[in-house]
Amino acid sequence: MTDTPPAVAAEIDALLARRSGADRLRMTCEMFDLARALAVAAIKAEEPGIDAAQLRVRLFERFYAGDFTHQDRARIVATLR
Repeated sequence: MTDTPPAVAAEIDALLARRSGADRLRMTCEMFDLARALAVAAIKAEEPGIDAAQLRVRLFERFYAGDFTHQDRARIVATLR
């Protein structure tokens, strides 16, 4: 679903295409860092005393849990703890 008019989406695509690969990679990394920081803040707001290991588990679950089978998730979570 998108609420962006096609002409605007095309202009955004053109602007991004003019950037170098390094710029696009930098932008992607900055967006991921921001998303992670927001997720960390939300998790800490929900669980103020969360320890580092449990925070890693919660971040994994928030970002990647849907990408793995139940068995793989359990194995990864065990490793993160």
